[in-house]
Amino acid sequence: MQFGVIFELLSSMIIISKHLVPRGYLGITVFPFVFLNSKWLKHNKTLINHEKIHLKQQLELLVIPFYILYLGEFLIKLVTYRNWNMAYRNISFEREAYVNEKDLDYLKSRPFLNFINYMYY
Repeated sequence: MQFGVIFELLSSMIIISKHLVPRGYLGITVFPFVFLNSKWLKHNKTLINHEKIHLKQQLELLVIPFYILYLGEFLIKLVTYRNWNMAYRNISFEREAYVNEKDLDYLKSRPFLNFINYMYY
């Protein structure tokens, strides 16, 4: 089975639960699931693409290292900016996802480990 087929199967695992998504966020991706706080968000192509970008990032880093890097980068940004939202928005993983979420074909041509290009902005 090709990687693309496996990725599509995994990225279709959407669960609706307003109790698992932190307040102030629409969705959260915890490999292999995408949790959304409302069922109507399942049809928001931009949001789903954003979360699929996170699935790809998590797969590339073999899941656990992704979370270690994500948390570490968030903590560094939190100390730097002293603002939760600014720290979150400036994590390289989030920067890549936000910049490319409207390009629904982005994942077809996305270079391997491309989040690295968003680390130093």
